[in-house]
Amino acid sequence: MPSSALPTPFSRALQQAGIAPQSVGVYVQEVSGTGRVLAAANAGVPFNPASTMKLLTTDAALELLGPTYRWKTQAYADGNQIGNTLQGNLIFKGNGDPKLVLENFWLFLRQIRAKGIRDIRGDVLLDRSTFDQNAYDPSDFDGDPLKPYNVGPDALLLNYKTLTFQFMPDQDKRQVSVVIDPPLSGFAVTAPRLGKGGCDDWQGKLQASVDADGASFTGTLPASCGEKTWYVNPYKMSSTQYFGAVFRQMWADLGGSFNGSVKNGVVPPSARLITEWSSVTLPEVIRDINKYSNNVMARQVLLTIAADILKVPATPERGARAIQSWLASKGIDTSGLVIENGSGLSRNERISAKTMGRMMTAAFQSPTMPEFVSSMPLAGYDGTMRKRLKDQGVAGQAHVKTGTLNDVRAIAGYVLAASGKYYAVVCLINDPNAAKGQAAQDGLLQWVYENG
Repeated sequence: MPSSALPTPFSRALQQAGIAPQSVGVYVQEVSGTGRVLAAANAGVPFNPASTMKLLTTDAALELLGPTYRWKTQAYADGNQIGNTLQGNLIFKGNGDPKLVLENFWLFLRQIRAKGIRDIRGDVLLDRSTFDQNAYDPSDFDGDPLKPYNVGPDALLLNYKTLTFQFMPDQDKRQVSVVIDPPLSGFAVTAPRLGKGGCDDWQGKLQASVDADGASFTGTLPASCGEKTWYVNPYKMSSTQYFGAVFRQMWADLGGSFNGSVKNGVVPPSARLITEWSSVTLPEVIRDINKYSNNVMARQVLLTIAADILKVPATPERGARAIQSWLASKGIDTSGLVIENGSGLSRNERISAKTMGRMMTAAFQSPTMPEFVSSMPLAGYDGTMRKRLKDQGVAGQAHVKTGTLNDVRAIAGYVLAASGKYYAVVCLINDPNAAKGQAAQDGLLQWVYENG
C-alpha cells in the first residue's frame, strides 16, 4: 500500500519533524474481523526496531515455553554431610533465571540451610553450562560498560549483576557516606569527598573505579546534589567473583561458615540434589521486560528459548533460529529479519513493520493473548508510556511497547479504537531526526483510536 494511504496529520507531523518518508515503516491492521490493513508504508522494508524487538522475543517465549514456564536453579552437594557440615562441594546449577534477585537468593540459601548444612568444607562450584560461554564485551554497544543494561547474559545471573551505590552527603560533618547494595564480602568502598558547586555530571565528578576488590571514588560529590543513587555494572568483576562475594556475605549473615573458593564447574554424576529454587512464572518476567524495557532479562529469555527447544548450550544465534522457525510455521515472512540478542539493544537487529504487525495479529488470536497484551505499557498510565498521551482519547485504550536508540524511535502495540475494534499498530522510524518523531507516533495512535 503506498504511503499516500497514511493519515494526513501523521504525514504532516513527519514533515514538520524533518523525517524523510522513506525513513519510516508503518503497518496498521485490524486483529480480528476482516483483518483489514488500515494504513501501511514501507511495510516490507527491514528497519531497526530498537526495544520493540522485545515483543517478538516475549511472544515467542509465551508460545514456545508456555505461560506457566518457570526457571529452575538447583543446589547440589558433592560429598558427605556429617551433622551440619558438608565435607565436600556445594554446587549451584543455573538455567537462566532472569529474576534471581537478592530476596529470592536469600530464600534459596534459607532452603539450603533448612537441609541442615551450616559449614561448607569444600568449594562452591557454579554450573553455567546451560548457556554457551561466549566472550562478552560490555562496552561493545555504546562504549559505556558501567551501564546496567550492558550486563551480559549468564545462566546463573544473580541480581542482574548490578551494584547500587547510595551517596549521602552530610554538610555538618563535611563528608559523604556510601551504602552499597548488595553487601559484598571483602569489598572495600572509598567514599568521595564533599564538594561545592552545581550537580551537573555528578557521576563523572565522583571519578569512580570499580573492580573485584572494591569501589573507589577519588573525586567529589557536590553538597548541592543531596542524596543520589547510582546503579552500576561492575564489569571489571567477573560474574563468578560477583556471585562469590554476594554468597559469602549472605551465607555468613545466615549463620553459615565457608572458607573455600568460588569457581566455575559442572555438576558431577556423584552429586545429589539438595533443593531447587523455582522462579516466578514467564508472564511476570515478560511484564518486567516489556513494561520497563529490561534488556538483560530479554537476552536471558532468548537464550532460554534456545536451551529449551534445542537442548544444547544456548547461543543467541540458536535462539534466533528457533524464533525464525516459529514465525515461518505461522506463515509469516521472515526475510530481512535479523535477531542479534532479542532485546533491541543492537545496531544490527532488523524487522519490517509488516512482519512485526502480522506477528502481533497472530498473537492476538493466541491463547496467551491476555498475558502478552498486559505485559505492554498502557498509554498514559504506566511503563515507558506513562507520560505520553495522558490527555488524549487513546489514553488507557492502547498497550504499546516503545523503542529508543540514537536515530531510532519505534512503537508497536494494540489500540482499542472507539469503534470497539482492536488494531495492531507498528511504526518504526530510522532517521537522524527520529527523536523528533514522537509527536507523529502519538498522533498515529490517536488517529487509529478515532478512525479505526
